[in-house]
Amino acid sequence: MINIIRKVLNKIVFKIKEGGLDSLVKRPLFKIRRIFYVLYLKVNLKNLNKRYTLESLVDFACSYGEHLINPKQIQSEILNLIQILKKEKPKIILEIGTASGGTLFLFSRIAARDAVIISIDLPGGGYPEWKIPLYKSFAFQKQKIYLIREDSHKKSALDKVKMILNGKKLDYLFIDGDHTYEGVKNDFEIYSPLVKDGALIAFHDIVVHPPELNVGVHDFWNEIKLRYEYLEIVEDWDQKFWGIGLLKNSFKN
Repeated sequence: MINIIRKVLNKIVFKIKEGGLDSLVKRPLFKIRRIFYVLYLKVNLKNLNKRYTLESLVDFACSYGEHLINPKQIQSEILNLIQILKKEKPKIILEIGTASGGTLFLFSRIAARDAVIISIDLPGGGYPEWKIPLYKSFAFQKQKIYLIREDSHKKSALDKVKMILNGKKLDYLFIDGDHTYEGVKNDFEIYSPLVKDGALIAFHDIVVHPPELNVGVHDFWNEIKLRYEYLEIVEDWDQKFWGIGLLKNSFKN
């Protein structure tokens, strides 16, 4: 018993030396607050599942901030997109760029009730591990959500997607990962062959961004859009951020 107490005291002393006395208080409080936030969201999610409109879904996803879930979108733009997707009822979805999980949540609510939803993000880059159970809880009714924590450009990520698909094709591909020109081009070239003919491919951040951000999505979008039937969902072309581009995966005649 004395040895156990000694070990605990040694650990406390080490923590104080490492991060100061505040670290002993702040870390547990942060964990408690995090658990409370997740439980609070799940309770509200259950209430929302009983009856909702697309507008209320978007409001819900945008009301928690990036520390929990957030689509990182202009509300009018993402609402327009999910209104279109709702009519399509996609059964197999791939999202590149999980981030704060807001779009993952919204896609789960407009997808088929037995949909397979795959979301890729960098390990440790897009979201912390504690969010994994939260994101998987978005699965509605018979849906299955798969979270792949890898670089979308690596063959291992593609192999995992193919294994989940098991020969099936995507009904919807959402590209919102690496925002450099080469990054978005690679994501399109790697994953668009997995999309069904006539299905939808969406790009986020097609508006011209400030040059210091090194966002090249608009360059690739303008390069490729004329080869397809396309739609641009942009609230204001002078907004300097965001904007959604939607392609129908079939070449123009």
